Amino acid sequence: MPDRRNFLKSSLAAAVLARVPETNQVQRKGRIRQSVARWCYQQIPLDQLCAAAVRIGLKGIDLLQMEEWEVPRRYGLICTIGYAGGGTISDALNRLENHDAIEAAFRKNIPLAAKAGVPNVITFSGNRRGMSDEEGARNTITGLNRLKKIAEDNGVNICLELLNSKRNHPDYMADHTAWGTRVVGEVNSPRVKLLYDIYHMQIMEGDLITTISQNMDKIGHFHTGGVPGRHEIDSTQEIQYVAVMKAIADLNYKGYVAHEFIPKGDPLTSLRQAVELCDV
Repeated sequence: MPDRRNFLKSSLAAAVLARVPETNQVQRKGRIRQSVARWCYQQIPLDQLCAAAVRIGLKGIDLLQMEEWEVPRRYGLICTIGYAGGGTISDALNRLENHDAIEAAFRKNIPLAAKAGVPNVITFSGNRRGMSDEEGARNTITGLNRLKKIAEDNGVNICLELLNSKRNHPDYMADHTAWGTRVVGEVNSPRVKLLYDIYHMQIMEGDLITTISQNMDKIGHFHTGGVPGRHEIDSTQEIQYVAVMKAIADLNYKGYVAHEFIPKGDPLTSLRQAVELCDV
């Protein structure tokens, strides 16, 4: 018999889903498996966001803390990438002194991610703070080499995120695809990949479709966002997301594309429109 806490959770999930008619649950084409970043929808309780995600036709919720990993599963979803102790944007793998803590966290938490059906966990390079990109790359490779067997043994991807240092994250080291692909290439593990954030890489370098096509074997996850402003991915911004998604789908990508934009309009309307746009 389930315990009271799990019974209440399952009952809540059933009650919420019961209010979502099956006829309103959109069946997507499935060439692009889409999810949504939790932090962009903080004003919506996670259970409600999961119920809406089911209705819209998403496959999961992105960037959840460990204590939240089980929530999407009550709705037939997954956490598509989770936090598991991989450092912070400013302090992570490019500093040798951070490696012990990150390894200890991943050694404990990646098996839990596998058990919870979380396919990816996130990590970062960290900021430069005067360090050369070459030294930072060597340090990051060293750190990932310590971590890769944990990921391989558990069937979970470690994804190193590419971010822009021009506007949002000044001094962040992994701010160009070439740096990230060099690191991932030298680590040479099927479970160590890049999180290619389309918004961030458009700001830093553009040339999205060619760059993605040339490096798809090193990409494990995608994020979206409109440029400029990181808002809706509609006709008010410069990225042609339909073309980018078609290119990704044509490359037989099997991972997830998570929407990580900050909606200016009604949040769930904006999310639904983004999902429809990327359903190529």
